[in-house]
Amino acid sequence: MSPHSSPKQSPDPLSDQSTGHSAKPDIRKSNACPPLPAQASLLDKVVYWLGIGLGSGLPKRAPGTWGTLGGVIVALPLMQLGFIAFFSITMIASVIGIAICERTSNLMQVHDDPHIVWDEWAGMWLSLLPLSFIISYTPEYLTPEYYWLAVVLAFILFRIFDIAKPNPIKWADEKLTGGLGIMMDDILAGIISLVAWMMIVASIVMFYPAA
Repeated sequence: MSPHSSPKQSPDPLSDQSTGHSAKPDIRKSNACPPLPAQASLLDKVVYWLGIGLGSGLPKRAPGTWGTLGGVIVALPLMQLGFIAFFSITMIASVIGIAICERTSNLMQVHDDPHIVWDEWAGMWLSLLPLSFIISYTPEYLTPEYYWLAVVLAFILFRIFDIAKPNPIKWADEKLTGGLGIMMDDILAGIISLVAWMMIVASIVMFYPAA
């Protein structure tokens, strides 16, 4: 090495070398939400607030859980619009979420920051689709008690699959990049939660028909 040459710097293990973004922080620790850049445009401000779930993803601890809860709160009135409307909104949210999450990630300069929770919203809405169908087409089977139990069951199932990340959720989380990578693991968690919810409810109806 020349005496005048600077030593080669090793890459930062906490950064994504392909994008220049910082790596996802340890979600087991308290982490502040990365701020919106001061020079952000009006469109970027709108996208950023959608990305963090209108503020539901701001808590320093467990932002994914708080964000999912925010998604449930928004979903409750949306499900009253009818199954077709809620299904359409969920599909649109899943598609545009790719762009929303990617842009929010770029604004934060962090790949898949846990405070980005639009993906949790879309995944949670997917898991609520069967309940939305029942509300629209067979409401006579849904007492207020069963309604809230169904919502809580969907919430718990989604959080379990989103946190545990069994395959193919784990594969999507580790292999896919950009906005698609941020969204896809939660979309898969939502679909698997949907199936698990239907299996549990079908089992209850089959074995406890008077319940």
